[in-house]
Amino acid sequence: MPKDSASVRNGKKTTKGKLATLWRVLKLLYGSYPVLMPLVTVCILFSAAVSAIPAVFIQRVIEVIRDPAINGGSWETAGPLIIGYIVVLLSLYLVSIIASTLYTQLMAYITQGFLCKLRDRMFTGMQKLPVRYFDTHRHGDIMSVYTNDIDTLRQFVSQSFPQILNSAAIVTSVFVIMLYYSFWMTLAIVAGVVLMIFVVRKYAGNSARFFIRQQKSVGRVEGYIQEMMNGQKVVKVFNHEELSERGFDEVNEALYEDSRLAHRYANMLMPIMNNIGYILYSIMAVLGGVLLVFSVPNVSLSGLAFTVDVFVPFLNMTRQFTGNVGQLSNQFNSIVMAMAGAERVFELMDEQPEQDDGYVTLVNARINADGSLEETDEHTGIWAWRHPHKETQTVTYTRLEGDVRLFDVDFAYDPEKVILHNVSVYAKPGQKVAFVGATGAGKTTITNLINRFYDIADGKIRYDGININKIQKDSLRRSIGIVLQETNLFTGSVMDNIRYGRLDASDEDCIAAAKLAGADSFIHRLPDGYDTMLFNNGANLSQGQRQLLAIARAAVADPPVMILDEATSSIDTQTEAVVQKGMDSLMSGRTVFVIAHRLSTVQNADVIMVLDHGRIIERGDHQSLIAQKGTYYQLYTGAFELE
Repeated sequence: MPKDSASVRNGKKTTKGKLATLWRVLKLLYGSYPVLMPLVTVCILFSAAVSAIPAVFIQRVIEVIRDPAINGGSWETAGPLIIGYIVVLLSLYLVSIIASTLYTQLMAYITQGFLCKLRDRMFTGMQKLPVRYFDTHRHGDIMSVYTNDIDTLRQFVSQSFPQILNSAAIVTSVFVIMLYYSFWMTLAIVAGVVLMIFVVRKYAGNSARFFIRQQKSVGRVEGYIQEMMNGQKVVKVFNHEELSERGFDEVNEALYEDSRLAHRYANMLMPIMNNIGYILYSIMAVLGGVLLVFSVPNVSLSGLAFTVDVFVPFLNMTRQFTGNVGQLSNQFNSIVMAMAGAERVFELMDEQPEQDDGYVTLVNARINADGSLEETDEHTGIWAWRHPHKETQTVTYTRLEGDVRLFDVDFAYDPEKVILHNVSVYAKPGQKVAFVGATGAGKTTITNLINRFYDIADGKIRYDGININKIQKDSLRRSIGIVLQETNLFTGSVMDNIRYGRLDASDEDCIAAAKLAGADSFIHRLPDGYDTMLFNNGANLSQGQRQLLAIARAAVADPPVMILDEATSSIDTQTEAVVQKGMDSLMSGRTVFVIAHRLSTVQNADVIMVLDHGRIIERGDHQSLIAQKGTYYQLYTGAFELE
């Protein structure tokens, strides 16, 4: 459940929450463009003010025409005054056009720049999130934040916000002018506005609830589509096309229903508001006529009597006032959608980054004549742990050897369901440690803890004698190479994908790593060799070829510790024989943790540990475990495959 669910009830977010989200969006917007946004605001307010003042000029022109004391009964007297008003008004309109053109162009630039910065912040923050976040959130829903939710902000920033600012400024300006001319007429306008507000609360409130639900439904639809695309082969193999269609129909129908209800209420709003505006205009015309006929004393800030020169511009202001109130209400749904999208954007941005309190770092080192280690900027092939000591204000260096030990480790993904119980593992430098056991026994979990993808609940893990909680996570992971069961290849050339293991590796280094992994021969058979482009996670390669590239990628990183999680699970027996020699070379001199269901791949391990429900029930080398005739013996003699 989202962390701010307390402020959400049946799809409704509290007004306080909406205003807080709106304030945060505006704060980010103005903070991103501290000069341009105030300039845009000034331009919008100026254009709005110019739009509101024609009524004043109309009043003055009519007054000149109908007042003999001013016009003297001739054009020669009244003409220059009228022309003067027109020239001033045209000048203001000209400046207003310039201001409008300027702010529309600036908003186009600001909108795209603002969204670019938001996406950058989201993606940068996402790279710092723990693995747990991606294990517990649908990837399609996360993608929806980058697309649909960001797009709602685009509409708000580029269209709704300028329109709201413009209409609000016009409404305020016109209201002040109305009070200046006639209190009675303004009071009638206010009564009409109260009715408009009631309509907005009723219809816009209902549409807002469904617009928020619509945003969440869009995320579910995109998540489902991505899941089906990733598993399309499985869908076809098991003839689940109809089942997947029914599943899609369910989420799509929910999206349809939410969208239909949201737009039904939204589409009713503007016609009702327009008709209220027409009715109010008619009422104002009748009311103004009554005031004129019965010469009702006028109450105003100007002290002017209520005459035709006040009545005519007042009618124009009525249309302008109600029209802009309608424009404001029309933007309500856009604001609600934008705030729903912004809330999801901020949820992603506000996710707590992966905590890292480590202060021991991995550095290049060289060995002095006396055998001591010294930090250097050169790549010497020798690594050391740089360990600053606050108490003594000194720094010590420990050579990276690859000694990994777990002491009485307990762990649980869910506090109520413990996965590992009192696990102890001792991997000396250069040893090959294998984990075997049924699916869910905890094999991969142990390697996740060594990488600190997750932190242990109890016990200790030491790396070269250093508690891994003291080692910075990027340094820790730089020292550990890993080949996962699920291979991930990125869009780019074969060479680029191998170099992903070490970005400063030369082409020769990458080719040597490919040869070590046994991938060089099939790469040369590709259309463009190492320059062959890969797309869609290497869909143009076989699963085995993809796995070989993943092994080559780990090899080029040349780490002292390797984790092979089902590394050869997708390689056929013939290819495995070719790869095994390269794997042996890759593992030589390194501490290696191997997870395998295929027991033939772990026979030469120094230590084999058999796990069952998170506990190590047997440990020893292949021969000793066979001699014990326990679980490992049963697995080995029963079948070479655990499952």
